[in-house]
Amino acid sequence: MNMSTGAGLAERAARVAAVAEAHADDVDAKGRFPKEAVDAMRAERLLSIQISPGLGGEGASISDIAELCSLIGQACAASAMVFAMHQIKASSLVSHGEDADWHRAFMRRISDEQLLLASATTEGGIGGNLRNSICAIAVEGDRCRLEKDATVISYGAYADAILITSRSHPDAASTDQVMTVFTRDQYTLERTHVWDTLGMRGTCSDGYLFKGEAPATQILPKPFAEIAAQSMLATSHLLWSAVWYGIAVNAVARAQAFVRAAARRSPGQTPPGALRLAEASSLLQMLKSNVVEGLREFEAAKADPDRLSSMGFAVAMNNLKIGSSETILTIINHAMLICGIMGYKNGTPFSLGRHLRDAHSAQLMISNDRILGNTSNLLLVHKQDTSLVG
Repeated sequence: MNMSTGAGLAERAARVAAVAEAHADDVDAKGRFPKEAVDAMRAERLLSIQISPGLGGEGASISDIAELCSLIGQACAASAMVFAMHQIKASSLVSHGEDADWHRAFMRRISDEQLLLASATTEGGIGGNLRNSICAIAVEGDRCRLEKDATVISYGAYADAILITSRSHPDAASTDQVMTVFTRDQYTLERTHVWDTLGMRGTCSDGYLFKGEAPATQILPKPFAEIAAQSMLATSHLLWSAVWYGIAVNAVARAQAFVRAAARRSPGQTPPGALRLAEASSLLQMLKSNVVEGLREFEAAKADPDRLSSMGFAVAMNNLKIGSSETILTIINHAMLICGIMGYKNGTPFSLGRHLRDAHSAQLMISNDRILGNTSNLLLVHKQDTSLVG
C-alpha cells in the first residue's frame, strides 16, 4: 500500500498519537512544547507528507492530513495543533511556491530534514486580522529585511523556519501583503509576550519582536491575498476543525466508557447518562459531516482558482469553522455532565478539563465574530447555496 494513503499514514500517526497521549497531561500542566510528539512526527516523516513526491514528499491530500490531525487530536490537542499549523504553512508552499526555484529547494529541504514551519501573521496594532499588516518588508538589491511586532508566533522558539506576512514594500497599502520564508539562521526573536493560557498551552505561542534578513528570492511569488484565499484560510479552517473533532471524539469516548461502567454496575437499568450520550453521539456525527463536506468542497475546488477565490467557497469555509468551533463545546459539555465529578476532576480516566479548556480556543482562532462579520458582508451580494448536491 502507498504510504501516503490509507493504513500507511494512519499507522504512522497512531504511533505519534501514542507518544503524544503519554505526555499530554504534562505538556498541559507545565505549558511546555510537546517535544516528544514532534520528535515522533519527524521520526515518522509526517512533516513532509503534503509535499510532492518529486520534492521528497508523499503528495498527501488535505483529507489525508485532516485524518491525521483528528487522530493526534484525540491524544493531545496541542500536539495536533502544532502538526496542523505546520501543514497549513506547508500548503502555502505547495500551492504557491512550486514554480519558484528557492521554494522548490526549500520544500526538498523540509523533506530531507523534517523541518518544522511556524506562522507569524498576527501583529501589534492589528491583532489577528491577518489580511492587514503594519510592518513592511524592505527589498534592497537581492536582499530583504523585515522587523515585525508579532504578538503571537505559534511554537516560534521551536520552529526551523517562520512564514511571516508583511506589506509588500514601505509605501504599500495595509492589504498589499506578501509572505516570506525566513529560516532559523536568518532571524532573531526577542520575546515580548508569554503564552500562559487557559488551553492549548503546549503550542507555546509567545509573542516576539521578529528581525530577519534573507535573500529576496525567499518572498513567495504570489500576493498574500491569493495565498490566503486559495490555500491558507480554507486549510486553516479544515485542519483546525479536524483537530477539534479529534478532541470531541476523545471526550465522547470517555463519556461512553463512563456510561458502560455504570451499566455493568447496575444490570438491567439504563444509566442516567445514556440519553445524554446519545445526544452527544448525534452532535459528533453532525460535526463529522460538517468537516467531511468541507473537505469534499475544498478538494473539488482545488483545481479551479476562480472557485477557490469565489464568495460561495469563502462562505462555505467560514460556516465550517463557525459550526465546528461552536459544536465542539456543546459535545464536551455533554460529556462533562455524563461523567460528572469524575470528568471534572483531573487525573481520572474520565477527566475532561483539558479537553474543555483546549476547545475554548476554537472560537478565538480567527475570532468567530470577525468571521461572521466577513460572511455577513459576503451574503449581501451572494446567494446562499441551498442544494443538497454540489
